[in-house]
Amino acid sequence: MVRNLVVFGGSSHPQLTENICTHLGIPASNIVLNKFANGETRVEIGDSVRDKDVYIVQSGGGKVNDHLMELLITLSACKTASARRVTAVLPLFPYSRQSDLPYNKVGAPLARMPAKLDGDQDYTFNSRPASPYPGGPESQGVNNGNGASSLQRKLNGLSLSKKSGPRRKDTLDSVQSDTGSAESYFEGETPNGASATSNPQPAAPPQMSVQKGYKQWVAQAGTLVADLLTCAGADHVITMDLHDPQYQGFFDIPVDNLYGRHMLKKYIQQQIIPKHGGPDNCVIVSPDAGGAKRATNIADALNTDFALIHKERRPTQVSDRQNATMLLVGEVRNRTAILVDDLADTSNTITRAAKLLKKEGAHTVYALVTHGVFSGDAVERINASALDKVITTNSVPQEEHLRGCPKLEVLEIGNVFAEAIRRVHHGESISVLFQYD
Repeated sequence: MVRNLVVFGGSSHPQLTENICTHLGIPASNIVLNKFANGETRVEIGDSVRDKDVYIVQSGGGKVNDHLMELLITLSACKTASARRVTAVLPLFPYSRQSDLPYNKVGAPLARMPAKLDGDQDYTFNSRPASPYPGGPESQGVNNGNGASSLQRKLNGLSLSKKSGPRRKDTLDSVQSDTGSAESYFEGETPNGASATSNPQPAAPPQMSVQKGYKQWVAQAGTLVADLLTCAGADHVITMDLHDPQYQGFFDIPVDNLYGRHMLKKYIQQQIIPKHGGPDNCVIVSPDAGGAKRATNIADALNTDFALIHKERRPTQVSDRQNATMLLVGEVRNRTAILVDDLADTSNTITRAAKLLKKEGAHTVYALVTHGVFSGDAVERINASALDKVITTNSVPQEEHLRGCPKLEVLEIGNVFAEAIRRVHHGESISVLFQYD
């Protein structure tokens, strides 16, 4: 029996909370979670948490925003109720795919120089702004906001200098540098024959356009969620397979990012390799460049070959992600291809990768993912795809997905989080949960 340990379960994954408490040998604590008529979240804690170690289990699948708000209110309630330490257990971290600004492979656009200054060259790496500087050319006809150009402002100053007298020569010299003939201005004419006393037509304002590749405003949701959890009272965060490991740097509190590849490696070693004639007949495949490190670690541990699918996106629109060219680097002909990834949301990546692998000669294609979100029509897409089997964990509820997808198999992760909670509670090291071998 573990003393002074309290585990609360959110509404996102009650079955996982029950599995964690079963491994710990303690009952789940009482908590009331519901909504008011206007949709506001209501949380009421039924057990005392004074001077206790509290763990709140809440995953990021399903109704992400409601579950996040529910977690924040529960964290604040436990902290207000004098809990000694409050830990947020997030098997799937919410908003972990929006950790930072989007990466633009094209880079910043280069500055275009005027043709008369740059000749036939269209671009330059000169970073100096196009503004007047000592010894440089004078700006030509820049509007001051009310339609008057620099030449017109000199004309206005010239008319004043005729009345004042002593400043006439200086003004004449200034105007002569622009026109070549100062006397014509005293006659009321400009070099193009127009009258200097007539009101000139205001110039059209310059057309401003947003440069391609830039966005007017991009919210940094990763930093925001980290600040919300910290301000709500979280002292510690336990999660698994962050989509972007840099997320840990947004926190000022400890973050333990557990690895789900241990279970995936064990499944491959015990279920796939013996069934298909040994490691020489299998190849670990990463569906994109971002997961190459994860896949190579598993391939090295299992002594199997490794292949990579290079995805080159050249979209016709910003939101168009379908017209990506996928190239296979490696040999999969007449072998079992095992796709390894951390998250499958719409399952577009793994289904397209499976189609490519079958086209290249792979006779069987497995997909192993840590977080099987399967939103939208992902289940139907998997059923109609070239995938022979999909293996995922229950970091999010999978009961509904299992009923609609005969290719799906689910691995239990409650024991991993239960062991992490036990070690953190007793002050033991959890590095054994990070080690791959």
